[in-house]
Amino acid sequence: MGTTHREIELKLELTPGTAEALAGLGVPEGFGRGKARTQRLRSIYFDTPDTALARARIAARVRLKGKTWIQTVKLPGDPAGSGLHTPREYEVKVPSAEFSLDAVPDEDVRAEIAAALGGQSLAPRFETVIERSQRDITAPDGSLVEVALDIGEIVAGPRRQPLQELELELKSGQIEGLYAIARALVGPLPFRFSALSKAERGDRLARGEDGVPAAHPALAEPVDLSSGLTAERAYHAILRSCSHQIAENRMACLAGDDPEGPHQLRVGLRRLRTALRLFRPLVNPRSTGALDAAAQRLALGIGRLRDLDVLSADIVAPLLAIAPERVDLARLDRHLDGLRAQRRQDVQALLVSQTVNDLLFDLASYTETRGWLSSEDIEQSERLAVPVAEFARSALDGQWRRVQKYGNRLDSLTIAERHDMRKALKKFRYGLEFFAGLTPKGERKSYLKRLKSLQDVFGYLNDVAMAEMLLDLPLPDGTAATDLAQAAGFVIGWHEAEARHAWQHAQDSWDEASRAPKYWR
Repeated sequence: MGTTHREIELKLELTPGTAEALAGLGVPEGFGRGKARTQRLRSIYFDTPDTALARARIAARVRLKGKTWIQTVKLPGDPAGSGLHTPREYEVKVPSAEFSLDAVPDEDVRAEIAAALGGQSLAPRFETVIERSQRDITAPDGSLVEVALDIGEIVAGPRRQPLQELELELKSGQIEGLYAIARALVGPLPFRFSALSKAERGDRLARGEDGVPAAHPALAEPVDLSSGLTAERAYHAILRSCSHQIAENRMACLAGDDPEGPHQLRVGLRRLRTALRLFRPLVNPRSTGALDAAAQRLALGIGRLRDLDVLSADIVAPLLAIAPERVDLARLDRHLDGLRAQRRQDVQALLVSQTVNDLLFDLASYTETRGWLSSEDIEQSERLAVPVAEFARSALDGQWRRVQKYGNRLDSLTIAERHDMRKALKKFRYGLEFFAGLTPKGERKSYLKRLKSLQDVFGYLNDVAMAEMLLDLPLPDGTAATDLAQAAGFVIGWHEAEARHAWQHAQDSWDEASRAPKYWR
């Protein structure tokens, strides 16, 4: 007799050090606990030579649990996001390590697998071998969650890769309980929400890729929207995109010193804050304040490193080859490198704090539990059900009007107002990117090209204004301070002259952008 159910799982990818630390932690105060148990699990995953099941997102495995072989089929549920997975699972005991289609306990599922196979036979493709530490935990809200810490490896022929994962399955209760237990267990330890199942990781490894993708700077992924979606479903998808970018680049910053990591992390935080404000007319206004404030604080902390990276790469480095011999720019560049290294350590310490994990879990819980709903707003459901294409037109028009407010008096803008216009342009660009899937690519590409030209002018002007930070850098004692001050003066003077020249093109760039057809309307 087999079992059938739809799982709700939360999967967190861990680093080896995090997994070991987590293994030594107990259950936090205020949470109920069941008996701990540990077992060794060997799972054999099956597929065809041309990976028909993987392409259909079907996982077929046989697992040795103690002395019993258990055959499991998992079919895709809702798209994964914020670490949540909702597969349909069909499980049955079998006599051996061979996968048997006839043993699948659901006739419709057998037919679905047979259709994917197209007459091909199944064979072992890869294995996972793990030590699983497991116990039931009850959250303060009464939610019952089965928690499993898996430490082991994926094996695909000669290829092997470590596997460390915290998996929480909701047995009863609310999704908030999953996130509450995960937050309490993980504490400040770094993690990232897993978008891949073990079957998907094994398939990647068998294809010659990393089963667990290495941490690296991550650009914002396109948001998959269609005109048939409601504004609420679009908001959900956009929040998931922001969460993914923030979590991925947090790990990239911890894994190395690529300046793109802090840059993309700050972009992710800014995209999140833009999304929260863009959809504010639809949501409970009290639901976003804490998230927005937490994202702003983290962005400020990351910004202190990012500003030094920009000073080094975009302000000082371009002048190294053209500076007069008496100006020791190389010393200034080395001095900046030392300050950046110190600031990077500060940022990495920030990124392994409870503060960052709180933001990630709060955002995930808000996203996956519809935390924007208000029981007092009886008209909210109508606003949330508006077609996203209609909402996007109104939201983007509002963002454009804020840009236009500055652009229409470009010549008289103060330095502070130029900075405000740059931020308005950036938020407008994020909005256009959020809703990009709703409009023809050709029209969008032409408009964004014009907008980029305008953004480049304002971006450079901001960098030049930021160059004055060079005068406030901590300096060593003695003649080195004099040399560094002279080099900083040269850099600031050179870029200020270039900025006056660049500003002459701002009006032309604005005229082009303002005359261009507003393709989203």
